[in-house]
Order: sequence, then structure tokens, then C-alpha cells
Amino acid sequence: MKATFGEYIRQLRTDKGLTLTQLASQLDLDSANLSKIENGKREFDEKRLDKLAIAFNLNIDELKTEYFGDQFAKKMYQYNCSPETLIVAEEKVNYLKSINVKQAEIKF
Repeated sequence: MKATFGEYIRQLRTDKGLTLTQLASQLDLDSANLSKIENGKREFDEKRLDKLAIAFNLNIDELKTEYFGDQFAKKMYQYNCSPETLIVAEEKVNYLKSINVKQAEIKF
């Protein structure tokens, strides 16, 4: 795990021997914006996660974990949240899942 999602992308790119321009093209970005993402000056657009997964042959669920983990960490740092915030968030996710399951149940 890298400190930021941008650093994670840079590591993937350099490990594969791609230039900024080559990867940016695969992600439908220009190389300047990709450089800003790698340097933490711009956020990566989650709509491009599928393209990133394809570019590096990554499991999309693992990539989402890395991306959203980074997003949560930034928000928690920004607002000086305690680690307990993650426990509460997990409980809320489980609750939301249970609501969706109940709504999807078919009653005869």
C-alpha cells in the first residue's frame, strides 16, 4: 500500500514501464492531469477505475478497496476523526445492505 492513491498509480505505471502519456491515453486523460493525480494535486475520478483495472490487469474489487480506502483516510484526516469512525461506517454499511436485502425479498 502506498500513502496515496496517486502514488499507487505511479508505482503501477513505473513497474509496467509506461510513460505518463501512455497511461494517460489509456485512461482518457492528458498527461498533465495524470501527473497532478500522481503528485496528489488532483483527485482521480472514480469513473476511471475500470479503465485503470484493465490497463494493469487488476481485480476491480481490490482496486476499489485501495481507492475508497484512500478517500476515507483523507476525509478522516481532514476532519480529525478517530479510528472508531471506521467501525461506525462498517456498521452503517451492514445496515444499508440489510435494508436492500429486505426490500429485494419476494413475498408470496
